[in-house]
Amino acid sequence: MSGLLEGKVAIVTGAGGGIGRAEALLFAREGALLVVNDVGGTRGGDGQSQAVADAVVEEIRKAGGKAVASHDSVATADGAAALIKAAVDAFGRVDVLVNNAGILRDKSFLKMDEAMFDGVVDVHLKGTFLCSQAFAKQVIAQGGASGTSGRIVNTTSVSGLLGNFGQANYAAAKAGIYGLTRTCAIELQKHRITVNALAPIAKTRMTEDLPMMQGVANMTPEHIAPAALFLGSDLCGDRSGLVLAVAGSRMYAYRVMESPGRFKDADDGLWTAQEIQDNWDAIAKFPGT
Repeated sequence: MSGLLEGKVAIVTGAGGGIGRAEALLFAREGALLVVNDVGGTRGGDGQSQAVADAVVEEIRKAGGKAVASHDSVATADGAAALIKAAVDAFGRVDVLVNNAGILRDKSFLKMDEAMFDGVVDVHLKGTFLCSQAFAKQVIAQGGASGTSGRIVNTTSVSGLLGNFGQANYAAAKAGIYGLTRTCAIELQKHRITVNALAPIAKTRMTEDLPMMQGVANMTPEHIAPAALFLGSDLCGDRSGLVLAVAGSRMYAYRVMESPGRFKDADDGLWTAQEIQDNWDAIAKFPGT
């Protein structure tokens, strides 16, 4: 019985550990040909080590799979181009991209400096943009028969969707990834490329010392990987622009909602600030609340 990704070429960024590694290993077990990307830096993005990505590649190969390593930074256009080139050189094409690479530089808003903000946004948001664009261009150049021609799986976060203390940089980047996912889903539909996002909660090197992760045993990277597999496989169908959240055994979806609001008769003129205050409950009330 063939796997869900049999013969597909998949790229997973930030795959040297944690969620990315779990995704890469599962994809390989499902028959994918893997490009394992990781610069091998610290949680804060400092330093590099080729051994990190190489170890996952070796793990895949020992299990009978096929994989190559990429040590390029996703935060530069040259790095994104090299990542796609590594896939094409090794396997001749690209089919699935999982944008998972990220770093953390947490600090309260008033103490955060520009370098902390820029570094996180560059890897998460800019990296997702650069890799997705390079991937989509290659998929389009490949052409192909009818049906879905490529799948992009981004990684947003509950921090970006709801906010989180001490993570203004990370939350801004992850909220940006949500907007990027929605827009790319619209623009790439005509090219038969689906674009969806994961919002994972898992205990990894990135999160293990966060207060919310203390004492948690059932929120592992392995809980996240099947959701990435679904979004990266034909089981996803033509679904696009969605955010699938995973927290241990719980799986759910996020979407932006608008309240029914309140209309003001055009003959009564423009809303005044006082009228907004007077009608706030009607304006901002959501169904069921």
